[in-house]
Amino acid sequence: MNAAALTAVRAVLFDMDGVIYVGTRLLPGVQDLFDYLVSSGRQWLCVTNNASKTPQQFVDTLAKMGVQAEPQQILGSAEAAAGWLREQVDHAGWAAGKVIVMGQDGLKTALTAKGFELTDDPLTATYAVAGINFQLTYEDLARTALAIRAGAKFIGTNSDPSYPTERGQLPGAGSILALLATATGVQPQVIGKPNRGMFDQALKRLGVAPHETLIVGDRYDTDIQGAVPLGLLTTGVLTGVTTLSEWERADPRPTFVVPGLPELLALFQQADGQ
Repeated sequence: MNAAALTAVRAVLFDMDGVIYVGTRLLPGVQDLFDYLVSSGRQWLCVTNNASKTPQQFVDTLAKMGVQAEPQQILGSAEAAAGWLREQVDHAGWAAGKVIVMGQDGLKTALTAKGFELTDDPLTATYAVAGINFQLTYEDLARTALAIRAGAKFIGTNSDPSYPTERGQLPGAGSILALLATATGVQPQVIGKPNRGMFDQALKRLGVAPHETLIVGDRYDTDIQGAVPLGLLTTGVLTGVTTLSEWERADPRPTFVVPGLPELLALFQQADGQ
């Protein structure tokens, strides 16, 4: 499909790891593309499966790299999971109750902001919500597993088995969920990409329809596969996990495959006649 498809785009969703940065290294063209989207009347939102940080912490991280953003322009899987769970309690008849958290500040802050009471007692937890934890201990795993075995609903922020860093691919939240699932015999309800829960939260925040929205990702199974059935336009970049040959073999293929964000900016400018 040619660049003309981008003329209908009103909003762009960006994965972060492997699209905006790799570890602490900013990738080329980020601020230029953000600025162009705003100047051309489009919205943008970073949609990351990283559940370790609060939106403000993500903003601070970007600021250190020279990129300007506001907290409302960041949607992490922690916020998405907390928002989704709040909707289940408020509108789907799920019981109100305490939450045991296997995660970091981003997940704990998101859940408390949605009115949930946190607990460390496995026997009092109605929900067990798990995400990435860079200070993971055996006791964290034990408490969460005991809560799930005692009947707490098992919810995962995201199922990414790994994530890209300067050191290479490191274990992601999906690896932790797999451990807990093995220990308990219970599979989690996962909210983050590629699951619909996260996309619905992003579209709701921006007030756009799927066909007006483009998602940019570096990982086919996480960023693209779940977006295609919903009707989003998709772009794969070569700055993260998925290689060019893997993008070419993907079925269905992304709408666009580009080396990085500078090339995507060029496609937008072409579509807009600039």
